[in-house]
Amino acid sequence: MATAARAEEVAERTIAANDETKWGPLTTEFWVMGVLAIAILIAAAISDSLGDVRAWTLVAALGAAYIVSRGIAKAGTDHAVGRLRRRRR
Repeated sequence: MATAARAEEVAERTIAANDETKWGPLTTEFWVMGVLAIAILIAAAISDSLGDVRAWTLVAALGAAYIVSRGIAKAGTDHAVGRLRRRRR
């Protein structure tokens, strides 16, 4: 009986560790945001029509959109271990 309880504890930790959304740098959105930010800054450096202030404003808006996107992605996940326990039994 003790072995079964131990196995269930290990299973709960494993399930709880994997029910969350992906870590930020493992997502495509992260890399797209990085590439776009670099592209905006390079364009500002070589262009006469795109000023520094406007470029940094665009990069800040891009970063804010990414943060909101990650928040929405994590809002849809359920992290309640008690709920996992009730579902399995």
